[in-house]
Amino acid sequence: MSEDSSSANGLQVARTPGPGYLKGRTCRLELDRPRIMGILNITPDSFSDGGVYQLLDHAVARARQMADEGADLIDVGGESTRPGASPVSVQEELDRVLPVLEALTGEIGIPLSIDTNKSEVARAAVASGAEFVNDISGLRFDPGMAAAVAESGVGLFAMHTRGRPDRMQANTGYDDLLGEVLDSLRKSLQIALCAGVAEDKIAIDPGIGFGKDLVGNLELLRRLAELTCLGRPILLGTSRKSFIGRILGQDEPRQRLAGSLATVALGVAGGANIFRVHDVASSREAALTAWAVCR
Repeated sequence: MSEDSSSANGLQVARTPGPGYLKGRTCRLELDRPRIMGILNITPDSFSDGGVYQLLDHAVARARQMADEGADLIDVGGESTRPGASPVSVQEELDRVLPVLEALTGEIGIPLSIDTNKSEVARAAVASGAEFVNDISGLRFDPGMAAAVAESGVGLFAMHTRGRPDRMQANTGYDDLLGEVLDSLRKSLQIALCAGVAEDKIAIDPGIGFGKDLVGNLELLRRLAELTCLGRPILLGTSRKSFIGRILGQDEPRQRLAGSLATVALGVAGGANIFRVHDVASSREAALTAWAVCR
């Protein structure tokens, strides 16, 4: 198999070409160019857009806007996973996301993903039209999640984190950050495969901002190409996150666009395939420009 190379700390890092597609429940997401996942948070307390899209009409209008701006899929979430966020009940999460999924299914013409770590929410979301499950825990928080994904036939985004959101930033020190992230993602892949999830339905996410400090986030971005050794598509979520705010001295998440776009371009160069973003149109343009350069 041929390999590309990218530079990290002055060294050449082998970048293994990734799969050409990712399957959902009934769809197939071609990875012949960078793909954009639009964020739709149906929450009162998400770090950037909490409370903005809680009303059904507002959420549907935002989803349509992102589709018009070029989103390739939309990730619907009903529980904030920002650092320090408290968990919500299954019923509350269902009450938030199901009306939105039902309103959007078949309406906007692009796949929907459910951002949840609860198997009960995942199953109900799939029944309401979700094509993918985006699990920040990499199938670790809920022992029934792997079976729910396998039996539902959906695609899976498996992320690395260290602990639940309410306490994940309490321990951000690592002896070998990349080694631990790789090991954790390998275990998530194994859990999924053993449960019966097809390999071509699984993508991975290094979990930028989840149980990592500024230095750790920058290291993961710098060494992103090394994650391609897992042979699965890479989802990268850096949009408006606090590490960008620390670099720029910018406390307001919505003012972190320039930094977010820089991480998208660097992510393309590092081998990421799918980008989870708030700002769809500008992120798509940054990704496609970087893709033209790197390709």
